[in-house]
Amino acid sequence: MTELTTIAFDIETTGFQADDELTVVGFDSAVSSRVFLHTGTAPQTGLADRLNDALQTPVQLSLHDSEQELLNELATFVTSTLTQRDAKLVAYNGERWNGGFDLPFLRTRLCTHGLEWPFGTLPYVDVMDVFETRFNTSEDTLSGVYEELIGSELNDLDPFTDSSEAVTAWKDGAYEPLITHNVADIRRTRALMELAERYCSKSDFSMKSLEPIA
Repeated sequence: MTELTTIAFDIETTGFQADDELTVVGFDSAVSSRVFLHTGTAPQTGLADRLNDALQTPVQLSLHDSEQELLNELATFVTSTLTQRDAKLVAYNGERWNGGFDLPFLRTRLCTHGLEWPFGTLPYVDVMDVFETRFNTSEDTLSGVYEELIGSELNDLDPFTDSSEAVTAWKDGAYEPLITHNVADIRRTRALMELAERYCSKSDFSMKSLEPIA
């Protein structure tokens, strides 16, 4: 487990229906965060600089005029960078045996645009499962478990108290708090994975392949 670099993953969307769209996709490693933002055609000046002034670990940000453009660049990044590393993709309620959100949503949007699944060679771990079964916590949300077991640092960074605020922020063009929220989520996810690896055995983690059959 620990010999594989953790790449934490999280998305933001316009809602929860099949025809809703991706607005942000973020990945986080110990070195930096990589964030893709769908802005439509709205010009953004100095957004990346403002984010990096506010966040300690660097954020590499790219802006995209459409969801399809975001997905094309996402696929290029995953296949040319992530799948070439000894890495595992980690999310919090991203995909579990009985549901999850991020990966099912992403599959639908890739399918809608006729794009291939890019994560084929990456192993995947959902860290929510570990904290539900191997830690005694009173919370089950990402921010709640993080605060109970690690502290408040990344919760204080997050400008939102509820993830639903990300939908309104994107519609209002409030991209800086939207990205800050996403970065807080991916960094909380990676921090929890690192904590779990310190206290749990390999058998406590359910690692799955993301490689499709076809």
